[in-house]
Amino acid sequence: MLTRGLLAGLSLALAAVVGIPGVARAGGPVDCGPDAAWNPSLGTCVIVVTGPTGPGGGGSGGGGGGMSAPIPCRWLTGEVDCQSDFGYWSNTRNCYISPSPATYPPSSPIWQGKYPDGGVYTCYNPWLGSGSTYDFWSPTPPAGPAAPPDPRVLAQQALASMQLRAITMGLVPEAGGGAVGLVGMPNWMWVQNPSQNSWGPITRSATAAGYTVTATAKVQRVVWDMGDGQVVTCGAGTPYRDSYGKSSSPTCGHTYTRQGTHTVRATSHWVVAWSGIGQSGTIPLDLVRTARVTIGEAQVLKQ
Repeated sequence: MLTRGLLAGLSLALAAVVGIPGVARAGGPVDCGPDAAWNPSLGTCVIVVTGPTGPGGGGSGGGGGGMSAPIPCRWLTGEVDCQSDFGYWSNTRNCYISPSPATYPPSSPIWQGKYPDGGVYTCYNPWLGSGSTYDFWSPTPPAGPAAPPDPRVLAQQALASMQLRAITMGLVPEAGGGAVGLVGMPNWMWVQNPSQNSWGPITRSATAAGYTVTATAKVQRVVWDMGDGQVVTCGAGTPYRDSYGKSSSPTCGHTYTRQGTHTVRATSHWVVAWSGIGQSGTIPLDLVRTARVTIGEAQVLKQ
């Protein structure tokens, strides 16, 4: 709340306030890829996320520093509430900050050519009237004593909690174990026993300072590099059954034209959509699993 001293001098101080824009407010065995590392004890790819430090840098330094005192929210000669129905207070902009309710097209100059990065925020000072309200772009939530955390950091934390992993490969002929496929015979590929962690959708949230970001991840497609120079893009595929015999897979298959042992790489392309704190975005993530298949020729096998 405004102090009595501030209210008493408000009418005189308003005349000295200048420079506020007047824009109106509008209504191992797995290749985890570059962003993760294989953890043999967990048997999964682990995404390592470092959270932001708190005010003052964080850490456990020596000496008697302790926690720094909270920064007061000030305007003119007194203190104001750091949070209100209008958002959180910015001592730099002398207004309350909140995500803008307006929808600006990508071509709008307010994006400063940075669309869709960052976000558009509204600056509102309830003691100056509508003339003090304006929207502006910022790459991150503007700083303030009660500013929310960076939603992209919370999105990464939500992603890390999902413990996503590469798919379990379904293959005919089977990988290893002495199984041998034949040149010219159809091969089947599919996602074996898909789960939330290996196929999606899976939703997790991360919260800090009372703000929450929610992320949902799912596999968009699986790209099979068959090891012979051919690449096949599929969905979940169709599991093979003995009753299918020599028929081709209706959804995800391949036919080798030469014998040999081939390394098959199945790359699951994840898309993680997140939203919260007035922003939204997507995080692409690729997880890879490999297997080796042996292909022979029928006339060789008969000898």
